[in-house]
Amino acid sequence: MSIGLKLMNKVNYKLICLSALLTCNVIAQDDHSAEPLKIHGFVAQGVIDVDGSNFVNDDGELSLKLTEIGLNTSYQLSDDFRFAAQAVYLNGGNRYNEGLRVDYFLVDWNAYSSEQLQANLFVGRFKNAHWLHSSTRDIPFARPSIILPQGTYFDGFRDIAIGGDGAALKITYNNDEYGEFDFNFSRGKSPINSDDSEVILSRLAQGSIESELDTQASVYWRPVFSQWKFGLSLLDSEFNYHKEAVDFFVDGRFVFQFYTMNALYEGEQWEFTSEILQTRFLTEGFYTQPFNQDSIGQGGYFQARYKVDQQLTLIGRYEKFYIDKNDKRGHKLQEQSAGLVPSYFGYQDDAMIGFSYNFSDNFRVNAEYHWVKGTARLNPIVLPNPQANSEHWKMWAVQLMYWF
Repeated sequence: MSIGLKLMNKVNYKLICLSALLTCNVIAQDDHSAEPLKIHGFVAQGVIDVDGSNFVNDDGELSLKLTEIGLNTSYQLSDDFRFAAQAVYLNGGNRYNEGLRVDYFLVDWNAYSSEQLQANLFVGRFKNAHWLHSSTRDIPFARPSIILPQGTYFDGFRDIAIGGDGAALKITYNNDEYGEFDFNFSRGKSPINSDDSEVILSRLAQGSIESELDTQASVYWRPVFSQWKFGLSLLDSEFNYHKEAVDFFVDGRFVFQFYTMNALYEGEQWEFTSEILQTRFLTEGFYTQPFNQDSIGQGGYFQARYKVDQQLTLIGRYEKFYIDKNDKRGHKLQEQSAGLVPSYFGYQDDAMIGFSYNFSDNFRVNAEYHWVKGTARLNPIVLPNPQANSEHWKMWAVQLMYWF
């Protein structure tokens, strides 16, 4: 099949998805009697240019691979039960796999409700609500920027981190003296497929990757009459690689643990956000047998947003991330790979400025510019690709979005 025909097929596919969304929008708007049913969606298309890395593509050319199309629905089954689901089409180049996916598909049970206490149980493919932006990262107009801080919200783990298949519990407690407390707990398997092996591990990986049941928990506290919110979260997950009969790699086991502390200030015009994190990444096998590598990573970011008026919001952010806190400049990484992996794959610093402008209540443009040093958060993460990746690289992106 010619390149032109392939491109035409992709364009037609996007148009079909867009037409389906707009059709559902018309139906939802016309049927005002179906109050228990809510249908919403979004369409976002942008342009992105990366100079010095394969963050989006391998040739470094200007790219339109900044597409997000989504449809979500909610149906109130009864006073205590609600059904909710969301499907999206994504094209982000090398950041994650292109195509359709179901982000969440769940039943929400309002198990207990009083003036002070609210308890909800989510069963099915639930949504991750443990990190500050984890519950909004899939919605272009709800997250603070086009590209989120990659140390915490690594795009290569997007489909794994968005949620899981299992159950989640959310408890909210309000106290007149101490404030509001949110507690979240979940157990489930990450929705992962064979294509994720190439994104996360290596393009040479022929086998499949399978997730075990992971455990996540988080707690948030907002003091009484305060504009601040503070939180803690933890994640414990495990993945297994099953090699093919003919494969470059052997069977392997990966353990990924993730801990965060965060703070959020929401004022009338200013918003300040900070998350600090520590990770543990254990690799057994995969490269060869026996093989064992255990590293502790660290990072964090500080972000400020200023609302100039109802239309214009400015944003600035600085982030640092290290794969190994005992090898912050990556010298050991380069030595262990016999020089095949440069030292700058051991860290990544990102300074960003940008803005968003609302043309109307449901039509916006986001724009941002990044100065990046290091390549620790480029796919694939397990076996890095040093080709087309420089220590210092830049990136800018502009994205238009419409939602209903």
